[in-house]
Amino acid sequence: MPRKVTLIATSAMGLESIVGKEVKALGYEDIQVENGRVVFEADVSAIPRANLWLRSADRVKLQVGRFKATTFDELFEKTKALPWEAFIDEKGEFPVVGKSVKSKLYSVPDCQSIVKKAIVEKLKMKHGISTWLEETGAFYRVEVAIHKDEALLTLDTSGSGLHKRGYRVGQGEAPLKETLAAALVQVTNWNPDQPFVDPFCGSGTIAIEAALIGQNIAPGFNREFASENWGFISQKVWDEAFQEAEESANYDQALNIVGSDIDPGLIDIAKKNAMEAGLGDLITWKQMQASDFNPKQENGYLVSNPPYGERMGDREEVEEMYRDLGSIMRDHPTWSVYILTSHEGFEKLYGASATKKRKLFNGFIKTDYYQYFGKKLKSKPNNGKGFGF
Repeated sequence: MPRKVTLIATSAMGLESIVGKEVKALGYEDIQVENGRVVFEADVSAIPRANLWLRSADRVKLQVGRFKATTFDELFEKTKALPWEAFIDEKGEFPVVGKSVKSKLYSVPDCQSIVKKAIVEKLKMKHGISTWLEETGAFYRVEVAIHKDEALLTLDTSGSGLHKRGYRVGQGEAPLKETLAAALVQVTNWNPDQPFVDPFCGSGTIAIEAALIGQNIAPGFNREFASENWGFISQKVWDEAFQEAEESANYDQALNIVGSDIDPGLIDIAKKNAMEAGLGDLITWKQMQASDFNPKQENGYLVSNPPYGERMGDREEVEEMYRDLGSIMRDHPTWSVYILTSHEGFEKLYGASATKKRKLFNGFIKTDYYQYFGKKLKSKPNNGKGFGF
């Protein structure tokens, strides 16, 4: 069993620094933040911990090797020289997927085939097998990614993407990924003692992710990972990681989180998703239009991913919605407002320039995250009056 491994937490563009902070919060200091990923050295126990705890990462990959390759022979020999037997069991199933960008080895099917053959040869040699490998055991997804003639060979430790928390039983037309929703919350300075609202909540993803953060619940606690069946990671290591997650959760933390939407069908879905996430009645769900939002408390946080108005028929309605929101929030200067949208005229419609802006991608849609910092008053205890809907 290898003691130290190199792990890669992949992320959507623009979220790398957030993922980097999450990795550091887990206690791993030796990190490099690169485009679309965070690379870090850690003990093998980091594999279950990173999968359980990283809220904004897409996947956790184990780096087996990284090298220059400009010919197929070079790719084969350098792949074969890597310690595959330290990770893949004798009967392990290991399909190879690949991609190539700006490289001499541009044929992805050929690269996949050569990497597969090289791993097969290495495992047969190490396990003393003369015929073929059974591949009836645990699943190991191998990826060969070649960029500017540098080959990166990894094993996917996650299985399904980390955005699949296991609580989504339903969704709307344009669902926000859980990983991006968690990032939107983490960019703010919200703490669980303060009011939090999403007035365009859709299927409830932002509010649910806020509640998980508020009670320090590991986002991967209710799902499985591909590497749970890998022989070189002991069951004890997995048990300890899940035990740590259970003990770290603060289920007694009171929360004042509200999700609202004009669509009653989406509110029903949001309620079911929250129940599936184990949050029960911790989040208040309201069917209402955003223009009726009227908070009675101070120092709150509004975080939302409203409609963008990309379809021509919706544009006027969406723009009016932005104007209404700006008008409402001007009467509540202690509230901080965070809005994700692709509408380039948002600030003008809202009626104020953002304190900060951050470029993010919602799927393939280029968006801006507009951040308006509230003028803080001394915090008052939660009096249970909620938002006065």
